[in-house]
Amino acid sequence: MKTINDFNFKDKRALVRVDFNVPQDDQLKVTDNTRIVAVKPTVDKILKDGGSVILMAHLGRPKGEVKDEFSLRHIVDEVSNVLGQEVKFVDECVGEKAELAVSELKAGEILLLENLRFHKEEENGDEAFAEQLSKLADAYVNDAFGTAHRAHASTAVIAQYFPSTKFFGILMGKELQAIDKVLKSGERPVTAILGGSKVSTKITIIENILPAVDNLIIGGGMAFTFIKALGGKIGNSLVEEDKLPLALEILAKAKENNVKVYLPSDAIVAESFSNDAERKEVNIYEISEGWMGLDAGSKSRDQFNDVLLNSRTILWNGPIGVFEMSNFAGGTVALGDSIAEATKQGAFSLVGGGDSVAFVKQFGYGEKVSYVSTGGGAMLESLEGLELPGVAAINN
Repeated sequence: MKTINDFNFKDKRALVRVDFNVPQDDQLKVTDNTRIVAVKPTVDKILKDGGSVILMAHLGRPKGEVKDEFSLRHIVDEVSNVLGQEVKFVDECVGEKAELAVSELKAGEILLLENLRFHKEEENGDEAFAEQLSKLADAYVNDAFGTAHRAHASTAVIAQYFPSTKFFGILMGKELQAIDKVLKSGERPVTAILGGSKVSTKITIIENILPAVDNLIIGGGMAFTFIKALGGKIGNSLVEEDKLPLALEILAKAKENNVKVYLPSDAIVAESFSNDAERKEVNIYEISEGWMGLDAGSKSRDQFNDVLLNSRTILWNGPIGVFEMSNFAGGTVALGDSIAEATKQGAFSLVGGGDSVAFVKQFGYGEKVSYVSTGGGAMLESLEGLELPGVAAINN
């Protein structure tokens, strides 16, 4: 893996693709700077070498039009604060204006280009646009894992113009190593926890990870499709009726691969999808009509805890209850506690996928697990066994 640690950037201009697609409030102030913080080690390394940094990124979905609310000028102050020095800004990313701003850049300085997606050529993967961008620098660094699954001009096409000076940034390197640890090189037993609402969104992940894992914990809304397929009564719980045969196929494939599958044995059920609804704990195979399962019960939590404390490598994708409602967050909190304890005891734990990452941030588990992925879609496609365009462009 070619990372920036393999190169000295002294007197070189580095064009660094970053993921600054950050959430903002009504005043366009950044409300979560995690993605900016994540690229600081890469920027620091290039500057320490004596190079200069040109940051390129997108924000929102302007669809090839210049729209002020999507301008990266609104985040310059936050980027400067996080990186610890003034970040210059130019309101274009290609052409004379951008080239002039780059030519004035001195070693040790940082320049942020305007939103790449103000040009429709970015998302179209246009070669001429990628070539224009490439003329701004001596080296190309991709540190935007969150966009690595897109074959865009700045994430995949541009790399061909840097045949010997294209590198993964430090964040990208960590992301790829974390996924490799789960799928290939992790210490066994390996346990994957898949939660969330639908089996259909996780089919390819399950099929791809079965040869790599020893245990598979299935929770959340998707568990009820498996329970019903096995003959259980699930009341009004979420179910994908058309996926019942598939659920049985997955269980059969798991058996072929000697993977132990753990489904919840009990559930916290409620009479309606509401935090204040009447609730009780029941056997998950015997949920009465009019009731729906919204969280894993106490026996399930204990069982999952036993499995996790005996694991050496853990992948967590998806909550096992409706954690957004406090009365149905207990199962996911218990799971977080188990993973934190296993990590403390030396296991490697990787958390990825939108809802799991949201939970980890909201409930303060970020420091208690080994690694929290910054890329939702990119991580899921990696787990599905797909080679990401942004990764292939550097490797090939």
